[in-house]
Amino acid sequence: MKALTFREKHHIAYDTVADPQLLEASDAIVRVWITAVCGSDLHVYHARETGLDSGTIMGHEFVGEIAAIGKAVRRLRIGDRVVSPFTTNCGVCYYCQIGLSCRCTAGQLYGWRQNGHGLHGAQAEWVRVPLADTTLVKFDTHISPEAALLIGDVRATGWHCAQQADLSPKGIYAVIGCGPVGLMATLAAREQGAQQVYALDTVTERLTLAQQYGAIPLSVANDEWRDIAFAATQGRGFDAILEAVGSSSAVRLAYEMVRPGGTISSVGVHTSAQFAFSPIEAYDKNITFKIGRAPARRYMEQLLERTLQSSYDITQIITHRLPLSDGATAYQLFDQKQDGCIKAILRV
Repeated sequence: MKALTFREKHHIAYDTVADPQLLEASDAIVRVWITAVCGSDLHVYHARETGLDSGTIMGHEFVGEIAAIGKAVRRLRIGDRVVSPFTTNCGVCYYCQIGLSCRCTAGQLYGWRQNGHGLHGAQAEWVRVPLADTTLVKFDTHISPEAALLIGDVRATGWHCAQQADLSPKGIYAVIGCGPVGLMATLAAREQGAQQVYALDTVTERLTLAQQYGAIPLSVANDEWRDIAFAATQGRGFDAILEAVGSSSAVRLAYEMVRPGGTISSVGVHTSAQFAFSPIEAYDKNITFKIGRAPARRYMEQLLERTLQSSYDITQIITHRLPLSDGATAYQLFDQKQDGCIKAILRV
């Protein structure tokens, strides 16, 4: 089959690789319809995360149809339309039971193989899914494959980011970073009851879309933006910051802009070895800091249902649609924000 593989820093190749096989009775093979390039893929692309085996198939966002199932699979049938979270999940371990499916003791992250072990990714024609019954989610024909794709990662991560922020209608909130996750966090904050949400970014197109999702756009390219932000909060700072970038500078900005006693909800993928603020600074401001990978599987059924009811079109964040063979171009477009790129998907 054809797939996008990691070769080395800044080198993603369109390769011919072996078709995936059923290795366990609980496996399924999915024929991929659509996959995508995610912000967390760029950490590997730029070698901010290291250790990935050369030749690993990239990607962890996909929708498609069941092509084969193992003997132990009971809930799924060949031909089912399915979407996956970015990690596999057993559904029965302690962490799955408490809703922290992203830390499943048997789970694996698609697109991560190190020293010959791990799970190949989904930027390919086919993908093997371990623990298929409890990982994959079926969706009906009323939901577009593109919308379903987003629910498996950025939509669920944005929802989690907003939920961690303990929102209320009277609060004043800010989202730092209007990439795909930040835009979904903006929408989720509004859906979860926040009345005043400021969206911070430098890119005009992203701020425009954030406004369509109910936010007040605030360009940090404007020298006066801090004055505007503090004026909006009577000088206190925001009740909570939703950080969706995954950089030390973004977390530092979140710390500076949150009010004393406020919350920072951070879902951007971080690779820094140190926090952007000290324990003394956190203590002196009485902040609550929540950080970590989103348990996407926990939210997926409710978000699929919400998609059917919502007046918002989450697929507006998809700006570029390319064939899998143009995957290297998609990485470049997304990484460098070329041509107004917000989210690039790959049709297989």
